[in-house]
Amino acid sequence: MRILDRQKIPYEYEEYECGDFIDGIQVADQLGYDHALVYKTLVTTGKSGQHYVFVIPIEDEIDFKKAAKAVGEKSLEMLHLKDLTKVTGYVRGGCTAIGMKKQYPTVIQVDACGLDYIHVSGGRLGIQLKLSPQHLREAAGASFADVIFK
Repeated sequence: MRILDRQKIPYEYEEYECGDFIDGIQVADQLGYDHALVYKTLVTTGKSGQHYVFVIPIEDEIDFKKAAKAVGEKSLEMLHLKDLTKVTGYVRGGCTAIGMKKQYPTVIQVDACGLDYIHVSGGRLGIQLKLSPQHLREAAGASFADVIFK
């Protein structure tokens, strides 16, 4: 949120009760959000060893072939959970594309372009951000591409 404030990017945030990790669908249900407007942040590793971030709808699955093509890699795999905090600075369930330890290439599912706003994690468990996909793209230095199974 400090990064968004510094960049003067408008957003809203909502806090919710969360002891341990709960997935995006559970968060959406708890907060009464439309599932189509809630996006999850996935971190992957390419064959080159480079890390990539993908922001996709909570009910969808990443298509690794499309995702690899979008970032110019031969193949991708999910980052091992044990490495998530070391690589991003965030914990599972609190990972967001904004403000990771390092700025990794980031791709937002292109379907978000047609939405006025989306909900994403706020960088720690118990916080959700609401902002426009264009503002998320700006804050995360992201691009848009089709990276999910359809």
